[in-house]
Amino acid sequence: MIEITQLTKRFGSVDVVANLNLNLVPGEILGFLGPNGAGKSTTMKMLTGFLEPSSGSVKIFGHDVQKDSLSAQKLIGYLPEGAPAYDEMTTIAYLAFIAEVRGYFGSVNQQRVLEVVTKLSLQSVLHQKIETLSKGFRRRVGLAQAIIHDPKVLILDEPTDGLDPNQKHEVRALIRSLSKDKIVIISTHILEEVSAVCNRVIIISEGRLLSDCSPADLEKKSKFHGAVSLEFPNGSDLSVLSKDLLALVGVNEIQIVDGGLTIYPEEGESLSIILNQYFSKETACQPTGQYLEKGKLDDVFRQITLGGIA
Repeated sequence: MIEITQLTKRFGSVDVVANLNLNLVPGEILGFLGPNGAGKSTTMKMLTGFLEPSSGSVKIFGHDVQKDSLSAQKLIGYLPEGAPAYDEMTTIAYLAFIAEVRGYFGSVNQQRVLEVVTKLSLQSVLHQKIETLSKGFRRRVGLAQAIIHDPKVLILDEPTDGLDPNQKHEVRALIRSLSKDKIVIISTHILEEVSAVCNRVIIISEGRLLSDCSPADLEKKSKFHGAVSLEFPNGSDLSVLSKDLLALVGVNEIQIVDGGLTIYPEEGESLSIILNQYFSKETACQPTGQYLEKGKLDDVFRQITLGGIA
């Protein structure tokens, strides 16, 4: 597992990361969220041994990152922000070089390169210099080098940055498939990525851990969780209807939005049952569409990182 204990990084008098405690086990895909300057990149640099903590410790499967850094780093695959690489090298030469650095030679080296090239669909750019690659291909080359040694821990900083929707889908599917026996940490600003890939999410702000739960539990903190959006024909008198619906037991709040209604439940109530019973009767307005809201992560993110201010 990964054991993070009282991890702190101080620059001058400012704690960029403050007393972070976290345990992770194989099979977990952790979404690591926070506003700019929250301490995410600093934390990941300490996890990889690139940056020395001011206090506290990180252990990777029992290996202390500071005291036994080489043993710990052998178990880590890292895709930093910007996916830096040797621009003058071709894709295949660069990946072969990384495999050699990781201890693979000869036919084993070729096999490892072939595997990641296939997984990341890099066949069309094998003999191009990295400096000529698009941002999306550079990102995929960066991910290829991170997984070439089949690491137990994968730390990814914005892994789908610059990818088109099809490429994002492929990379997310790859991350999910890799996570069965690995720990994956994903730092991202794309909140939909958390729902699509992660099974655990933490939020930090000003270096402090504010939330640690599953994406589903995070969505439940949204005022939109369990709300129902209704669409109506043009010209419907929604002001009168909203007053009638607001009088129903279990309805907490109603907003008129873009020719429809968004209805918020009281805690523990199921609006679908309440509304179906209401509209099963003859009423002047009948909805043409009904949608159950899961909850909006961006709404929750703002509330948590801004101290409850949406």
